[in-house]
Amino acid sequence: MNKLRHMAIFMRIVEAGSITKAAEKMALSKSVLSQHLKLLESELATTLLKRTTRRQSLTPSGERFYAHCVKMHQISEQAWDEVMAQQAEPAGKFTVTAPHALMDTLVVPALKDAFLHCPNVQLCLICQDDQLDLMHHDIDLAIRVGGSKDSHYKQRRLGSLTDVLCKATGSTVDIDSVAYIANHWQGTHIKHTLIRHGSESQQLSFEATHTTDTISQTVSLISAGFGIGLVPNVLVAQYPELARVFTDQSLAPTTVFTVHPYQGAVPVSVQLAQAAIQAQFDTLMIRAVK
Repeated sequence: MNKLRHMAIFMRIVEAGSITKAAEKMALSKSVLSQHLKLLESELATTLLKRTTRRQSLTPSGERFYAHCVKMHQISEQAWDEVMAQQAEPAGKFTVTAPHALMDTLVVPALKDAFLHCPNVQLCLICQDDQLDLMHHDIDLAIRVGGSKDSHYKQRRLGSLTDVLCKATGSTVDIDSVAYIANHWQGTHIKHTLIRHGSESQQLSFEATHTTDTISQTVSLISAGFGIGLVPNVLVAQYPELARVFTDQSLAPTTVFTVHPYQGAVPVSVQLAQAAIQAQFDTLMIRAVK
């Protein structure tokens, strides 16, 4: 027995004043509605409506049951209205994860553009270079560098980043003996392939001398003269204390994606965030090539 359906039909019968009128409004046959009412009263083991050929009236049990039916209808209508309203104006908790290198430069400025004037949105930001499980951590949108291992999620390409091998400005580097500052995700044995004019030009191998877990730490150690390390091209211009180790060679670009777990209709908050992140990414790339 579908209780909610029977409650809805009973409410319509009461409000219409008769089974005949209710059947006309609902485009159902009188026999179908009569059967619904009969089954409902049987399940409840009580009479809800007293009926004659000309009129109907509620029993005391019917009055109480009808009041509950109205409340259920109001709750269901409110649920539909609230969800539909969220598709017009974002609301609720919105969780975003991104690598340390991109959170402050890419994500936060984009979220400012998207949600600064949306008082009903509560942002939750997770800085994490490792790829978190979106469902386990209740994440609405993730920034992935190099693609996502979760192929069943929805991915959208933002563009490409290129890591730049940097040194302290004004310093000289012996590439065969220089200390290497590794981001934690690089491990201890690092290999780089340099490219010149679109083709491979040089292979480099390093052992990590120092290790960091945020890009700001990497920049600080490089600028202090502790060695060389990787910094995304969209960040290099922000640090005048950094200089490129190679001016005529570069590393291969890495694709950047947005990823979300929604399979059907995408929430408006995700749509707004993706659009703003794309615009901010494009702006960063323009600055990076100047």
